[in-house]
Amino acid sequence: MTAPSHPEMEFNDCFSLTYPGNPYPGDLIEVFRPGYQHWALYLGDGYVINIAPTDGVPASFASAKSMFSTKAVVKMQLLKDVVGNDTYRINNKYDEMYSPLPVDEVMKRSEFIIGQEVAYDLLVNNCEHFVTLLRYGEGISEQANRAISTIGFVTAAVGAFSLLGLFSKRQRQKYY
Repeated sequence: MTAPSHPEMEFNDCFSLTYPGNPYPGDLIEVFRPGYQHWALYLGDGYVINIAPTDGVPASFASAKSMFSTKAVVKMQLLKDVVGNDTYRINNKYDEMYSPLPVDEVMKRSEFIIGQEVAYDLLVNNCEHFVTLLRYGEGISEQANRAISTIGFVTAAVGAFSLLGLFSKRQRQKYY
């Protein structure tokens, strides 16, 4: 059994930030913070489950603070409190690659972990990994993959420039 589809969210609407739609239990919620996205999973009745740094910080700063955190706490909060003044959308973007778990299983997994402290790592165990693990049984984060790719590219570029710098220095020494 898969999660109910959103008939009001046709392909063109799924990228709209102005029409968040009506989430169903088990839906992934993407919250747009300045410079990054925070992720939550809709539980129903206006509540979501998400992770936040263990020290209490306002929702709008929670994910930014988590860049430096190694632990997070699983919270059940009102969607409106998590979103604050930011925008959000329903974004079950991995549904074509992974089958969503049955909603009742997602809810049981969620109830079990609320209030627990969990390991956190921006690149391998972040808020998107957390909610996709609940929905699909597998932690996925496109945002982290992009960051890892960027870090890899920058590291390779710095290495290449360093190598070129050393190479040209050696070449100059040969000729003098």
